Amino acid sequence: MDRTSLVAELNRRGLRDEALAGPLYKRLAQALTSLIQEGLLKAGTALPGERDLAEALKLGRVTVRTAYRDLMAAGALESRHGSGTFVSGKVERMEQSLWRLSSFSADMRSRGRLPAARILSREINTPSPEESFLLGLGAGEPVLRLDRLRLADGLPLAIERAVVPVKFLGENAGGEGSLYDALAANGHRPVRALQRLTAVTLDTSYAAMLNVKAGAPALLIERVSRLEDQRVVEYTRSHYRGDAYDFVAELRIGDDHE
Repeated sequence: MDRTSLVAELNRRGLRDEALAGPLYKRLAQALTSLIQEGLLKAGTALPGERDLAEALKLGRVTVRTAYRDLMAAGALESRHGSGTFVSGKVERMEQSLWRLSSFSADMRSRGRLPAARILSREINTPSPEESFLLGLGAGEPVLRLDRLRLADGLPLAIERAVVPVKFLGENAGGEGSLYDALAANGHRPVRALQRLTAVTLDTSYAAMLNVKAGAPALLIERVSRLEDQRVVEYTRSHYRGDAYDFVAELRIGDDHE
């Protein structure tokens, strides 16, 4: 996206719309974040200098500087000495325990990050044969099938497909917010899960959504979660950016060692 297209797109998003909440620099930061999330600003893209963008948008230079600063602090932008400001291709790596069951939202909040989700698709339908087998359902029992892009502080980290029997969600079957919170509100919080991790590469579509290059490494995590009474409550397939996560587990030597 060249400077002219960027300025036009930012103006189109109504930076000066009084109906939008927050100071002007936050609106600019959010508009830039949206362009990154939507794949219109790719990793490595050079952004205009503070003075140039301020003049083009008819904003104060301090407004642009503050927006850039906040996005750098969030990891969405990076400053390269002598070169300018760029859309970041890196994210801060996070350690994720293989032994703790938590939702994406809860995990991000525990790290002081703001979780968010963009719904890619949502439907209530009958399960596929594989889903029926994994969830222990009859062929006619409806499931919520929810595909979401998971973000933290505006940065895309994972693409998740969750399949949950509607009977466990009740009136919360809309798929908004945390699924674990919705399950807990209906008395069906998962208490244990079996996860399988596989190293994969991202195809063009998934790479674009995660703002990385096609063929970039990722972790495919398949999880089957259960209630206290052993009923399966969730089946999830998630593709996590390989440059964002380190999954760790503590191992103990067994009693039968030599």
